[in-house]
Amino acid sequence: MGRELVVERCVRLLGGGEVDEPFLFVLGGDPARALAARGMPPGEAYWLRVWAARGLLWAGPGDEVDQLRASLADDAWRVREMICKVVARHLVADLLDDVARLDADPVPRVRAAAQRAVIRLVDEGT
Repeated sequence: MGRELVVERCVRLLGGGEVDEPFLFVLGGDPARALAARGMPPGEAYWLRVWAARGLLWAGPGDEVDQLRASLADDAWRVREMICKVVARHLVADLLDDVARLDADPVPRVRAAAQRAVIRLVDEGT
């Protein structure tokens, strides 16, 4: 498939777009299959965005800073947490201020991931 296509599909899914089921199953594995079999129960669609963010954790975000920035405000805390991990791993310096603002996030795991991202970005001098 190639890295560029993986990033493109992850970004599309992160933004709420449609992605084919086989790709979703690659991202989410057995939990994705189970979710699809249940017909996407209400309130669980956020898992698609979590898996898309996790895909970017491994593939890299490419130049998709705008979608990452938007995802830092996602209603689902797991998405916000995973995007902080993407920022930290791939040193997305353009999002330093955005991640730093999550020090007031109501979810401790998001605050911790944001703090790690800020420290990593600052330590790397980005």
